[in-house]
Amino acid sequence: MAQYKSQRVGVFVDVQNMYYSAKNLFEAKVNFAKVLEEAVGTRQLVRAIAYVVKGPQSEDDNFFTALEKIGFEIKTRQLQVFLGGNKKGDWDVGICMDAIRMANKLDVVVLISGDGDFEELVKYLKYSHGCTVEVLAFGRTASSKLKDEADLFTDLGEQKKFLLKK
Repeated sequence: MAQYKSQRVGVFVDVQNMYYSAKNLFEAKVNFAKVLEEAVGTRQLVRAIAYVVKGPQSEDDNFFTALEKIGFEIKTRQLQVFLGGNKKGDWDVGICMDAIRMANKLDVVVLISGDGDFEELVKYLKYSHGCTVEVLAFGRTASSKLKDEADLFTDLGEQKKFLLKK
């Protein structure tokens, strides 16, 4: 798919989804600098937001500082721990709301997640706002419906530059 310098791009990163995919598939970490470079290309970056869930033993500070230096705005949410030990921590609704709120200021929405829950968001942005929607994720763990619905899917597992070995 052609990229044009005049295109305005918003990048939305589901950090937990990417972290666990890289860890489970490759025993590696995500190179978020290279992922952002790939997402934006030669186009105009409007905003890049990384959505992070903080756990009790997060090594947050260095990671958050590194993301900010790369150019990400960080949004954090605390991991919820319920009676009985169940845990919940995701940003799906927050990512959707931010992408929808910004859609009229963007030509391209880049979603960095393989979570199939975003399929309806992709459809909405494409058909109600006319945005091009690109998805970057690890192909082996990405939803096939999400891949099919995206205007462009980039499999981050196909190139080593997107991974940082431990």
